[in-house]
Amino acid sequence: MKVRGERECQSCGARWSYYDTGSVACPSCGDLRSVGVDDRTAHTDAPVSLDLAPHRERFGEAQETLPRSGVDELQSDLREYCRKRGFIDGGKLAPLGGTYLAARELLEAVDCYERLRDPTDADGEYLLALLAGADDGARPAAEEVPTALREARGMAAVRAVEAYRSDVLDFLDELESGAGGNRAETNGDDGTDADDAPTVTVDGPDPEDRIAPARDAFERLRDRVTRVDALGGDVSPATADALVDAAAALGAYVRTGDEGSLRTATDLIDDASVDGVDPTDR
Repeated sequence: MKVRGERECQSCGARWSYYDTGSVACPSCGDLRSVGVDDRTAHTDAPVSLDLAPHRERFGEAQETLPRSGVDELQSDLREYCRKRGFIDGGKLAPLGGTYLAARELLEAVDCYERLRDPTDADGEYLLALLAGADDGARPAAEEVPTALREARGMAAVRAVEAYRSDVLDFLDELESGAGGNRAETNGDDGTDADDAPTVTVDGPDPEDRIAPARDAFERLRDRVTRVDALGGDVSPATADALVDAAAALGAYVRTGDEGSLRTATDLIDDASVDGVDPTDR
Protein backbone atom coordinates (compact mmCIF):
# COMPACT_ATOMS: atom_id res chain seq x y z
CA MET A 1 0.00 0.00 0.00
CA LYS A 2 1.14 3.54 -0.73
CA VAL A 3 -0.03 6.26 1.62
CA ARG A 4 0.51 9.88 2.48
CA GLY A 5 1.52 9.35 6.08
CA GLU A 6 1.05 12.85 7.41
CA ARG A 7 -2.70 13.56 7.57
CA GLU A 8 -4.71 16.72 8.19
CA CYS A 9 -8.34 16.65 9.29
CA GLN A 10 -10.62 18.69 7.05
CA SER A 11 -13.03 19.22 9.92
CA CYS A 12 -10.92 20.40 12.87
CA GLY A 13 -7.49 20.91 11.26
CA ALA A 14 -5.66 18.45 13.53
CA ARG A 15 -2.59 16.72 12.10
CA TRP A 16 -1.35 13.23 12.85
CA SER A 17 0.69 10.38 11.39
CA TYR A 18 -1.07 7.51 9.67
CA TYR A 19 1.96 5.40 10.52
CA ASP A 20 1.19 5.84 14.23
CA THR A 21 -2.57 5.23 14.10
CA GLY A 22 -3.11 3.12 11.01
CA SER A 23 -6.26 5.10 10.24
CA VAL A 24 -7.36 8.07 8.13
CA ALA A 25 -9.89 8.95 10.87
CA CYS A 26 -8.98 12.03 12.89
CA PRO A 27 -7.81 11.01 16.39
CA SER A 28 -9.11 14.33 17.76
CA CYS A 29 -12.66 14.49 16.40
CA GLY A 30 -13.15 11.15 14.64
CA ASP A 31 -13.96 12.70 11.25
CA LEU A 32 -13.00 10.50 8.30
CA ARG A 33 -12.40 13.44 5.99
CA SER A 34 -8.65 13.94 5.95
CA VAL A 35 -6.02 14.75 3.36
CA GLY A 36 -2.38 13.81 3.03
CA VAL A 37 0.07 16.66 3.33
CA ASP A 38 3.30 14.89 2.37
CA ASP A 39 4.58 12.65 -0.40
CA ARG A 40 3.27 9.12 -0.66
CA THR A 41 5.36 6.25 0.68
CA ALA A 42 5.13 2.48 0.57
CA HIS A 43 3.85 1.09 3.86
CA THR A 44 2.93 -2.43 5.03
CA ASP A 45 3.30 -2.19 8.82
CA ALA A 46 0.56 -1.44 11.34
CA PRO A 47 0.69 0.05 14.85
CA VAL A 48 0.42 -3.10 16.95
CA SER A 49 2.12 -4.34 20.11
CA LEU A 50 2.37 -7.76 21.73
CA ASP A 51 1.44 -8.03 25.40
CA LEU A 52 1.67 -11.56 26.76
CA ALA A 53 1.38 -10.65 30.45
CA PRO A 54 -2.24 -11.87 30.78
CA HIS A 55 -1.30 -15.17 29.18
CA ARG A 56 1.73 -15.58 31.44
CA GLU A 57 -0.54 -15.08 34.44
CA ARG A 58 -2.97 -17.69 33.13
CA PHE A 59 -0.16 -20.17 32.42
CA GLY A 60 1.36 -19.50 35.84
CA GLU A 61 -1.86 -20.48 37.57
CA ALA A 62 -2.24 -23.70 35.59
CA GLN A 63 -1.32 -27.03 37.15
CA GLU A 64 -0.05 -28.27 33.80
CA THR A 65 2.16 -26.51 31.24
CA LEU A 66 -0.82 -25.62 29.08
CA PRO A 67 -3.86 -24.26 30.93
CA ARG A 68 -7.21 -25.89 30.23
CA SER A 69 -8.51 -22.60 28.89
CA GLY A 70 -6.81 -19.66 27.26
CA VAL A 71 -4.65 -21.46 24.71
CA ASP A 72 -6.95 -20.46 21.85
CA GLU A 73 -6.79 -16.84 23.02
CA LEU A 74 -3.00 -16.95 23.11
CA GLN A 75 -2.83 -18.35 19.59
CA SER A 76 -5.35 -15.77 18.37
CA ASP A 77 -3.32 -12.89 19.84
CA LEU A 78 -0.11 -14.22 18.29
CA ARG A 79 -1.72 -14.66 14.87
CA GLU A 80 -3.21 -11.18 14.98
CA TYR A 81 0.15 -9.65 15.88
CA CYS A 82 1.96 -11.50 13.09
CA ARG A 83 -0.78 -10.68 10.59
CA LYS A 84 -0.61 -6.95 11.25
CA ARG A 85 3.15 -6.62 11.26
CA GLY A 86 4.85 -5.60 8.03
CA PHE A 87 8.42 -4.70 7.17
CA ILE A 88 8.00 -1.52 5.13
CA ASP A 89 7.44 1.38 7.49
CA GLY A 90 6.87 4.79 5.99
CA GLY A 91 8.97 4.02 2.93
CA LYS A 92 11.84 2.46 4.88
CA LEU A 93 12.70 -1.22 5.07
CA ALA A 94 12.55 -2.45 8.67
CA PRO A 95 14.74 -5.20 10.14
CA LEU A 96 13.37 -8.70 10.72
CA GLY A 97 12.62 -8.03 14.38
CA GLY A 98 13.08 -10.31 17.35
CA THR A 99 9.53 -9.91 18.66
CA TYR A 100 8.06 -11.01 15.35
CA LEU A 101 10.36 -14.05 15.28
CA ALA A 102 9.57 -14.98 18.87
CA ALA A 103 5.83 -14.60 18.30
CA ARG A 104 6.06 -16.87 15.27
CA GLU A 105 8.03 -19.46 17.22
CA LEU A 106 5.70 -19.38 20.22
CA LEU A 107 2.71 -19.86 17.93
CA GLU A 108 4.35 -22.88 16.31
CA ALA A 109 5.58 -24.22 19.67
CA VAL A 110 2.12 -24.23 21.25
CA ASP A 111 0.80 -26.18 18.28
CA CYS A 112 3.69 -28.67 18.42
CA TYR A 113 3.40 -29.10 22.19
CA GLU A 114 -0.31 -29.86 21.97
CA ARG A 115 0.47 -32.74 19.57
CA LEU A 116 3.05 -34.39 21.84
CA ARG A 117 1.88 -37.62 23.43
CA ASP A 118 4.32 -37.53 26.32
CA PRO A 119 5.93 -34.08 26.68
CA THR A 120 9.00 -33.88 28.88
CA ASP A 121 9.92 -31.27 31.47
CA ALA A 122 12.39 -29.83 28.96
CA ASP A 123 9.59 -29.42 26.41
CA GLY A 124 7.48 -27.52 28.91
CA GLU A 125 10.38 -25.35 30.06
CA TYR A 126 11.13 -24.36 26.46
CA LEU A 127 7.51 -23.38 25.86
CA LEU A 128 7.37 -21.32 29.06
CA ALA A 129 10.71 -19.66 28.23
CA LEU A 130 9.26 -18.54 24.90
CA LEU A 131 6.16 -17.21 26.61
CA ALA A 132 8.29 -15.36 29.15
CA GLY A 133 10.34 -13.44 26.62
CA ALA A 134 8.52 -13.33 23.28
CA ASP A 135 7.01 -9.87 23.69
CA ASP A 136 10.53 -8.54 24.36
CA GLY A 137 11.96 -10.41 21.39
CA ALA A 138 13.77 -13.04 23.48
CA ARG A 139 14.01 -16.67 22.37
CA PRO A 140 15.89 -19.66 23.81
CA ALA A 141 19.24 -20.31 22.16
CA ALA A 142 19.33 -22.92 19.40
CA GLU A 143 21.03 -25.48 21.64
CA GLU A 144 18.20 -25.14 24.16
CA VAL A 145 15.46 -26.17 21.74
CA PRO A 146 14.23 -29.71 22.63
CA THR A 147 14.38 -32.26 19.84
CA ALA A 148 10.64 -32.93 20.09
CA LEU A 149 9.90 -29.27 19.43
CA ARG A 150 12.55 -28.32 16.92
CA GLU A 151 9.86 -28.26 14.22
CA ALA A 152 8.57 -25.09 15.89
CA ARG A 153 11.91 -23.35 15.35
CA GLY A 154 12.06 -24.54 11.77
CA MET A 155 8.53 -23.56 10.80
CA ALA A 156 8.87 -20.20 12.54
CA ALA A 157 11.92 -19.56 10.35
CA VAL A 158 9.96 -20.58 7.24
CA ARG A 159 7.03 -18.29 8.00
CA ALA A 160 9.19 -15.34 9.08
CA VAL A 161 11.62 -15.51 6.17
CA GLU A 162 8.83 -15.85 3.63
CA ALA A 163 6.94 -12.87 5.06
CA TYR A 164 10.11 -10.79 5.10
CA ARG A 165 11.14 -11.88 1.61
CA SER A 166 7.74 -10.88 0.24
CA ASP A 167 7.98 -7.37 1.66
CA VAL A 168 11.62 -6.92 0.62
CA LEU A 169 10.83 -7.94 -2.95
CA ASP A 170 7.98 -5.42 -3.01
CA PHE A 171 10.39 -2.84 -1.61
CA LEU A 172 12.90 -3.62 -4.35
CA ASP A 173 10.16 -3.22 -6.97
CA GLU A 174 9.42 0.24 -5.59
CA LEU A 175 13.12 1.05 -5.45
CA GLU A 176 13.51 0.04 -9.09
CA SER A 177 10.42 2.01 -10.08
CA GLY A 178 11.79 5.08 -8.35
CA ALA A 179 15.15 4.71 -10.05
CA GLY A 180 13.49 4.41 -13.45
CA GLY A 181 10.93 7.13 -12.92
CA ASN A 182 8.07 4.83 -13.91
CA ARG A 183 5.15 5.35 -11.51
CA ALA A 184 1.41 4.94 -11.94
CA GLU A 185 -0.82 7.48 -10.27
CA THR A 186 -3.88 6.51 -8.26
CA ASN A 187 -6.09 8.36 -5.85
CA GLY A 188 -8.52 7.18 -3.16
CA ASP A 189 -10.43 8.14 -0.08
CA ASP A 190 -8.68 5.59 2.13
CA GLY A 191 -5.41 7.49 2.38
CA THR A 192 -3.83 5.88 -0.66
CA ASP A 193 -2.65 8.00 -3.52
CA ALA A 194 0.41 8.70 -5.59
CA ASP A 195 2.65 11.34 -7.09
CA ASP A 196 6.05 11.51 -8.65
CA ALA A 197 8.07 11.34 -5.42
CA PRO A 198 9.99 8.15 -4.51
CA THR A 199 7.90 5.78 -2.41
CA VAL A 200 10.86 4.15 -0.63
CA THR A 201 14.20 5.42 0.64
CA VAL A 202 17.51 3.78 1.56
CA ASP A 203 20.87 4.90 2.84
CA GLY A 204 24.01 5.14 0.76
CA PRO A 205 24.78 5.85 -2.90
CA ASP A 206 23.64 3.96 -6.00
CA PRO A 207 20.69 2.08 -4.46
CA GLU A 208 19.70 0.65 -7.84
CA ASP A 209 22.91 -1.41 -7.83
CA ARG A 210 21.55 -3.45 -4.92
CA ILE A 211 18.39 -4.61 -6.65
CA ALA A 212 19.66 -7.49 -8.79
CA PRO A 213 22.08 -8.96 -6.18
CA ALA A 214 19.38 -8.84 -3.49
CA ARG A 215 16.78 -10.49 -5.71
CA ASP A 216 19.21 -13.24 -6.70
CA ALA A 217 20.15 -13.92 -3.10
CA PHE A 218 16.54 -14.02 -1.94
CA GLU A 219 15.74 -16.50 -4.71
CA ARG A 220 18.50 -18.80 -3.47
CA LEU A 221 17.29 -18.33 0.09
CA ARG A 222 13.78 -19.25 -1.00
CA ASP A 223 15.10 -22.61 -2.28
CA ARG A 224 16.47 -23.43 1.19
CA VAL A 225 13.30 -22.29 2.94
CA THR A 226 11.14 -24.37 0.60
CA ARG A 227 13.10 -27.46 1.62
CA VAL A 228 12.63 -26.73 5.30
CA ASP A 229 8.92 -26.23 4.69
CA ALA A 230 8.72 -29.57 2.88
CA LEU A 231 10.28 -31.21 5.95
CA GLY A 232 7.69 -29.62 8.24
CA GLY A 233 10.41 -27.56 9.90
CA ASP A 234 12.20 -30.70 11.12
CA VAL A 235 15.75 -29.40 10.73
CA SER A 236 18.38 -28.46 13.24
CA PRO A 237 17.65 -25.19 15.09
CA ALA A 238 21.04 -23.92 13.92
CA THR A 239 19.97 -24.38 10.30
CA ALA A 240 16.69 -22.57 10.96
CA ASP A 241 18.51 -19.69 12.63
CA ALA A 242 20.99 -19.45 9.76
CA LEU A 243 18.14 -18.92 7.29
CA VAL A 244 16.70 -16.16 9.47
CA ASP A 245 20.13 -14.56 9.83
CA ALA A 246 20.59 -14.66 6.05
CA ALA A 247 17.27 -12.85 5.52
CA ALA A 248 18.20 -10.27 8.13
CA ALA A 249 21.61 -9.69 6.50
CA LEU A 250 19.97 -9.23 3.10
CA GLY A 251 17.64 -6.67 4.62
CA ALA A 252 20.63 -4.79 5.97
CA TYR A 253 22.25 -4.88 2.53
CA VAL A 254 19.13 -3.43 0.89
CA ARG A 255 18.89 -0.67 3.51
CA THR A 256 22.53 0.38 3.52
CA GLY A 257 24.32 -1.07 0.50
CA ASP A 258 26.88 -2.66 2.82
CA GLU A 259 28.66 -5.31 0.78
CA GLY A 260 29.72 -7.08 3.96
CA SER A 261 26.08 -7.79 4.76
CA LEU A 262 25.59 -9.29 1.31
CA ARG A 263 28.66 -11.50 1.75
CA THR A 264 27.37 -12.62 5.16
CA ALA A 265 24.01 -13.55 3.67
CA THR A 266 25.64 -15.36 0.75
CA ASP A 267 27.88 -17.37 3.07
CA LEU A 268 24.93 -18.36 5.26
CA ILE A 269 22.93 -19.48 2.25
CA ASP A 270 25.88 -21.36 0.74
CA ASP A 271 26.57 -23.15 4.02
CA ALA A 272 22.93 -24.05 4.62
CA SER A 273 22.39 -27.78 4.63
CA VAL A 274 18.99 -29.31 5.34
CA ASP A 275 19.64 -32.65 7.02
CA GLY A 276 22.47 -33.61 4.74
CA VAL A 277 20.91 -32.39 1.50
CA ASP A 278 23.53 -30.73 -0.67
CA PRO A 279 22.52 -27.02 -0.74
CA THR A 280 23.86 -26.72 -4.31
CA ASP A 281 21.82 -29.64 -5.58
CA ARG A 282 18.87 -28.42 -7.62
